[in-house]
Amino acid sequence: MAFDFTITARCPRTRARCGCFTTPHGTVQTPRFMPVGTAATVKGVTTPQLQETGAQMVLANTFHLHLQPGESVVEDAGGLHRFMGWEGPLLTDSGGFQVFSLDAINRIDDDGVVFRSPRDGSRIDLTPERSMAIQRALGADVAMAFDQCPPYPASEAAVAEACRRTHRWLERCVASHTGGDQALFGIVQGGCFPHLREASARVVAAMDLPGIAVGGVSVGEPVEEMHLVVRQVGPLLPEQRPHYLMGVGSLREMAIAVANGFDLFDCVLPTRLGRHGTALVGGERWNLRNARFRHDHGALDPSCRCLACRQHSRSYLHHLFRSEELLGRTLLSLHNLTTLLRFTTAMARAISEGCFAEDFAPWEPDSPAAHTW
Repeated sequence: MAFDFTITARCPRTRARCGCFTTPHGTVQTPRFMPVGTAATVKGVTTPQLQETGAQMVLANTFHLHLQPGESVVEDAGGLHRFMGWEGPLLTDSGGFQVFSLDAINRIDDDGVVFRSPRDGSRIDLTPERSMAIQRALGADVAMAFDQCPPYPASEAAVAEACRRTHRWLERCVASHTGGDQALFGIVQGGCFPHLREASARVVAAMDLPGIAVGGVSVGEPVEEMHLVVRQVGPLLPEQRPHYLMGVGSLREMAIAVANGFDLFDCVLPTRLGRHGTALVGGERWNLRNARFRHDHGALDPSCRCLACRQHSRSYLHHLFRSEELLGRTLLSLHNLTTLLRFTTAMARAISEGCFAEDFAPWEPDSPAAHTW
């Protein structure tokens, strides 16, 4: 089989598990954070540098690649792996989230979405079939189903309609998706309405796809609402499939999600913060532009082995950002990516060694370490 998911270890006190997700371009050890390479590049980071962070699977954005350079260019290059020079597993989103974030949508109906290109104003029709065709041409290992992600806040009626449409579109994605060398993942929606989340999880799980994702979180809702969704939906997902929580990359939220059975995560946060001078250190966010770093010649994070921490000081990084040097953006992006990948790797190690609940889940009420949070 081109795709397989094997659970290799479990936490005895939570739903956390370690797994191996096998794809045609390699195996992903879970739990694992996936860097976002929107336009076939993780911003400011070369492929060899990306490999050094510990990344095993990378995302690319169907919507943006369709606009520029166009999926035909990528297909002519031999597919996304060859086009961007990444030999490991790749995942492409469906384009749905970006489309529904636009102000220039002309029409949403059961057929699909019609909108104006933000590049040149041309009309674009995006349907489940079209999304599948674009992702097939891009050639990533995993393609995401075309779904409707409702905004936050939205009425119960609007979210219910988005769920119904998402489920109907998933059926069309399954019918039009071809090729055993590309897996299709379905997406659970339902907003912050528990009964809609439960119904959506059961519909998507019943499709028996190679993987399942939970979308519509981290879209502006209070973080407590995200936790409720994660805790509710996690147990409803098919046990022997990888569980992907979309758009989440903060340490606490990833740990809570892992404790509830999630395996894969993505977020633009580490590189976005890095480009603006913010480093993730010890669970905190440090603004390296601040004057307190001007004479601080220590390593950014002595426990980290990324290029920024291994070869440069806080003072030097401060200098780069105060001087508007591009190198600073690259170095902090590398550090932040390394931090999130180290964190998910450490969770995997703790699960394997039987100490995940003590080390990573003190916020769970029944954790032996609950008093430490």
